[in-house]
Amino acid sequence: MQSYKDKTELIEEIKKRYILYDEEFDGIKEDEKDMIKAGVDKTPSQNISYQIGWTHLLLQWESDEKKGIEVKTPTSEYKWNNLKGLYGSFYEQFGSYSLHEQREMLHNQVNEIIEWIEKLDDKTLFVAEQRKWATTPAKWPVWKWIHINTIAPFKNFRIQLRKWKKETGTS
Repeated sequence: MQSYKDKTELIEEIKKRYILYDEEFDGIKEDEKDMIKAGVDKTPSQNISYQIGWTHLLLQWESDEKKGIEVKTPTSEYKWNNLKGLYGSFYEQFGSYSLHEQREMLHNQVNEIIEWIEKLDDKTLFVAEQRKWATTPAKWPVWKWIHINTIAPFKNFRIQLRKWKKETGTS
């Protein structure tokens, strides 16, 4: 997994990968957002709903912990062994929005994540066990949770979107 020397480098990578990811939605028409294509496991709407869902959870975990609420990851309704159900809830919750609205939602959440990172001190961001919600057997520091829920899927899901666009002849 990629690592970062400081929060500035993490923020810059989020911005870069988000912009590239978001640009993949250019040219996808509203009436195409729910089209399924062979060899692509998500529609464009599902693809971005997944991102909205995870970035929302990341922000929610932090918000709840700051309020003194016990955080159950990934959610109190879904356990780690039922991620398929969690993804379905993301598609249901965010899939009814237009693609434009979904893009705007994700844009806003990415900005919130960047603002949050800017406020964190280096210890909280880069040292493990600084947040209860981030304390798992893997003992990941907060930055890894941020990376795995932003940068990594922004990179990986671009490939899916490109394949989907190729299958539909969208450019």
